[in-house]
Amino acid sequence: MLENIKKIIADQLNVQESEIQLTSSFKEDLGADSLDLFELVMAIEEEYEVEIPAEDLANIATVEGVISYLKDKGVEA
Repeated sequence: MLENIKKIIADQLNVQESEIQLTSSFKEDLGADSLDLFELVMAIEEEYEVEIPAEDLANIATVEGVISYLKDKGVEA
């Protein structure tokens, strides 16, 4: 799942996959703004056929956070 998530993040945020670590923060480390995050969430929702409510987004700040969230929702890699 990590490799696929990294690919989506790299595409959405225009960063190299090699820059993306499990502990990378979307805002601090990868330079994402709120629009970037919105588009990233849409891409993840589409890829994994899951809906991420706005109130859950506040708790997802890192790559690891996204993966944990998806696994908690029953998404398999």
